[in-house]
Amino acid sequence: MLRRAAVLAVVCVVAALEAAPALADDVRAGQQPVISTLELAKAWRVSKGKGVTVAVLDSGVDPRHRDLAGSVSVGKDFTAGANPPGVAARRLHGTYMASLIAGHGHGRRNKLGVIGVAPEARLLSVRVILEDEEPGFREFNSAERFENVVARGIRYAVDRGAHVINMSISKDLATKEERAAVRYAISKGVVLVAAAGNDGAGEPEPSGYAPFSYPAAFPGVVAVGATDGRLRRATFSNRNSSVLVAAPGVDIMGAGPGDEYWVGRGTSQATALVSGIAALIKAKYPDMSPPLVAQAMTASATDRPPGGYDTGTGFGVVNAAKALDEARRLAGHTETALAGQAQDPSQPLGGGQAGPIEVVSRDESRVKVYAAITVAATFGALSSLWVMFALVRRVRRAQGWQTRMIRGLRGTK
Repeated sequence: MLRRAAVLAVVCVVAALEAAPALADDVRAGQQPVISTLELAKAWRVSKGKGVTVAVLDSGVDPRHRDLAGSVSVGKDFTAGANPPGVAARRLHGTYMASLIAGHGHGRRNKLGVIGVAPEARLLSVRVILEDEEPGFREFNSAERFENVVARGIRYAVDRGAHVINMSISKDLATKEERAAVRYAISKGVVLVAAAGNDGAGEPEPSGYAPFSYPAAFPGVVAVGATDGRLRRATFSNRNSSVLVAAPGVDIMGAGPGDEYWVGRGTSQATALVSGIAALIKAKYPDMSPPLVAQAMTASATDRPPGGYDTGTGFGVVNAAKALDEARRLAGHTETALAGQAQDPSQPLGGGQAGPIEVVSRDESRVKVYAAITVAATFGALSSLWVMFALVRRVRRAQGWQTRMIRGLRGTK
């Protein structure tokens, strides 16, 4: 069990904030670099996430924060029993992430406080981790009954209608239950977004690669790295081949419990921003599959690394406005491909499974005529073969008679 304790400590390293409270009046100004980098003002003319639910699998969300009030549904606490009786959850990290995804601000025209990437999306809080300051942290990391809380949280969120699941958490060992839960979510059309991890600063030389982190490294999950103010890989952000995209992750303004505001860094924050973009896409194109949502974000990414991909920032830095444009193109292309399948059988099937062929009408008289023609043609072919066979036998018989005659003549000389 000591090994597992070390693993889940990684989750709380991601959750740790090198931060201090900020004033509400300073928050929106502090968010401007992120708003500009993601081109949110342009994206919001297309989508603000209305109608989409984002599940936040984290340490819990404060539903009474003024920038989140009315947008949060508090779901199940899968850590129940870890803390001593009467100890309340801190909910700092979860509230922080939720505000980056769907904070709606407050005050006149919501101009104060945190504005999230998808401010009209709804949030489902699912508690699956404890923060390291909580007294039950050691119990949580050592008791076997908490082994698969992430897997159970994923299934819970899917069954309660989540369209996107944000997992600003990571650990270095995976379980088969988590893998199955990820597969279940994707089969239901749910987009999963997870943090690549914060072990980049300690990456061993000369490889320069950090270990894979889960659930980010599971196939089908959008693994997110963090960039600094110059949109380069943040030194703490993990480098490995699971990283799909990157987002700003340094000096990120966000909300904390009790109407506080915090500024911090990590792949957690970058992950929340990407989940917000996924929510914008799903709100505009609700039937878009998770792979296409991921493709919309990767194909439209900016600040691409040389060669188009690297293990630090993936395919580049996400851009909300460009991702929505790419999603529109993909949606139109998919519809056209599906409509054209009946006219062009050589094209591969694009979406869903083909159903059985339905017979709309049946012309019995024409069927009989074609059947008669087929029978006659078959009889004619067989007759032709018989005639050819008979002719061949006759020719061979005549040749044999001539040979015998020649041999007989030769014998008389």
